[in-house]
Amino acid sequence: MTGQPPDLAALQRRLVDFAAARDWQPFHTPKNLASALSVEAAELLEIFQWLTPEQASAVMADPGSAHRVRDEVADVLAYLLQFCAVLEIDVLEALAAKIDRNEERFPRPDRPAGPSAG
Repeated sequence: MTGQPPDLAALQRRLVDFAAARDWQPFHTPKNLASALSVEAAELLEIFQWLTPEQASAVMADPGSAHRVRDEVADVLAYLLQFCAVLEIDVLEALAAKIDRNEERFPRPDRPAGPSAG
């Protein structure tokens, strides 16, 4: 490990190569990948299903539950990246565009002057 954070595009290529090496492309249709993404998101939700808000906030303090959360987050991201690869969606570009639209749809409310104003 170099200490550098992983490159998203490189990880996406690894996922595509991993699937190709196993001849999984026929199964990696947009519908199948969207379904798999939904299932993995549900598995992430399942970890929190019956927790109180306090327990949910502390879930990463327990090594066992933290490991499960990280694994499910990785599964969700992996399927999302594979879905984007199949449909040739630049995930970072799509996210940036969505944030831009949300900033227009939901403008920042005016804030009252703070203590330093005046």
